[in-house]
Amino acid sequence: MKNLRRDFERFCYRHQSKGIPNLMLYLSIGMAVMYIFMAIDPSNLLYSALCFDRSSILHGQVWRLITYVFIPYDNNPLFLAISMYFYYYIGRTIESQWGTFRFNLFYFSGVVITDIAALLLGATATVGSLNLSLVLAFATLFPENRVLLFFIIPLKMKYLAWVYFGVTIWEFIVYPFPYNLFPIFALLNYFLFFGSDILGVLPDFLTRGRGRAKPFGSFGGFSQKKQKPNPNWAGAYQSKDGQKPYRHKCTVCGRTDTDYPGLEFRYCSKCNGYYCYCIDHINNHAHIQ
Repeated sequence: MKNLRRDFERFCYRHQSKGIPNLMLYLSIGMAVMYIFMAIDPSNLLYSALCFDRSSILHGQVWRLITYVFIPYDNNPLFLAISMYFYYYIGRTIESQWGTFRFNLFYFSGVVITDIAALLLGATATVGSLNLSLVLAFATLFPENRVLLFFIIPLKMKYLAWVYFGVTIWEFIVYPFPYNLFPIFALLNYFLFFGSDILGVLPDFLTRGRGRAKPFGSFGGFSQKKQKPNPNWAGAYQSKDGQKPYRHKCTVCGRTDTDYPGLEFRYCSKCNGYYCYCIDHINNHAHIQ
């Protein structure tokens, strides 16, 4: 699995410029336009033509499998504007970290999984669960970053992830079968892309005795505690075979020149500190400031 994930990361890196750049910007603009049309058209004709409807899809209206992502998930314009900006910001940050291709793949695979779940369970697909997977992705990449909840309360992203996991468990218990399975389907895309990295966002008591994924860098207006390089790291490190310590370790993926002798490593001059990156991430990481 480790080799498969490494090959996947390299594939995404080689094609990182492909896809739709600024995808979340276009989705946010489309949702804003849709909200305006719904406000001026009491009959909701456009909504009826674009929303997810299982019966209509089975009768050939396949565009509904994708157009529902433009349907606003809240009628309050202020709350909708704030959430759209938030999702745009974290989506743009993840895209800067991963590259356009990988982020597009993450989002659209989530759309496909949501479509399959809604068709199988007879439920109505909405963009809400799909966008919440962005929160989990951001929290896993940047667990120590803080956001201002209601523009007042500073809150670490990993705590938002805990709330989301808690709500998912509650929905699984409370909702009747098979509708209680829909929140689980919404998490499949997140587990598919992150695997064991979710340990980095789970509470300590759930991961005690296990290796935790290390947080990534920071971006934009989110704050993160600076991690100072440890000058004595080499003396304490042992490779997988228990032999010599490494000389270079990628800040993003954690691979070392000991475990991967043929892998190239570089040091970033734009990061504030002595941070090393492998060839897959030297041009594909958020600069640490």
